[in-house]
Amino acid sequence: MTKATFEVIKSQWLANLDLQLGHSENGTQLTKTKRYGPLTVQKAFYPEGRDCAHLYLLHPPAGIVSGDELRVGIEVQQKAHTLITTPGANRFYRARTDLSIGDPKQTQITQINLAAGAKCEHFPLETLVYNQANGVNNVEVRLHNSSVYCGWDMTCLGLPSSNEDFTAGCFTQLNTLYRDGILIYHDKVLIEPSSNIQHHAAGLAGNTVFGTFLAYAPSKQVSNEQRAQLIKQLREVVSQHSASSLISITDIRQLLVIRYLGQQAHQCKDLFIELWKLVRPLYIEKQGIQPRIWFT
Repeated sequence: MTKATFEVIKSQWLANLDLQLGHSENGTQLTKTKRYGPLTVQKAFYPEGRDCAHLYLLHPPAGIVSGDELRVGIEVQQKAHTLITTPGANRFYRARTDLSIGDPKQTQITQINLAAGAKCEHFPLETLVYNQANGVNNVEVRLHNSSVYCGWDMTCLGLPSSNEDFTAGCFTQLNTLYRDGILIYHDKVLIEPSSNIQHHAAGLAGNTVFGTFLAYAPSKQVSNEQRAQLIKQLREVVSQHSASSLISITDIRQLLVIRYLGQQAHQCKDLFIELWKLVRPLYIEKQGIQPRIWFT
């Protein structure tokens, strides 16, 4: 191995975490964990009872730098139910500029597979994208037509509170959702300051925070009429919070798509939580009680 090759390898930090959750007469259990690198989970927690396993994804470095590639695979087997979140914000730090020591790309890929009757709630906290980052965040969900999925992502460009705007670099957020192998949702946001998407009226319109909350349930559980009534209730909550200019809600082939576009990460999170509290009783058949880790 040449010295140059060794330097490229040691400048990368690759991590994989594969989780499998199964269901038995004892409820939902974390049946398999396979990990490599700085990604892990603690034991499953059961604040709502044995039928719903809460998992906290841990990434001790607390950020992604050039050359890093993080892959998380989550398999939720038949009738199992899990809620997955993180203890803190994710960070895409400034990418390296010296290309002689390796690829500047920073990548995080999350793949979620749901079997028949499975339920998954995927709620990572916000992603902070530092100025001059070169990041890709990809979330792919594959579900059975009888499974239930609720999940969000929240992206913050730059550190406006520290007067560090996102003026250079690149960031891609890609969300895809498949039902029985058929793509029903594909959303890609490519942020490049040179493209003016951050300031264009048809882009982010000068906003620094954007988020997407997806919710899917089978038609046998949530009818078209129930979903229409739910959307009406969600919009009423948005109006009560004077957030109609920040939140949009659409229905795409049984998939609720709730979007936030604004300036404050905590506002996005607070609004998504309020809307989740309405969605959850209908989709998950449980009350929306926030995980305790969100209060730490």
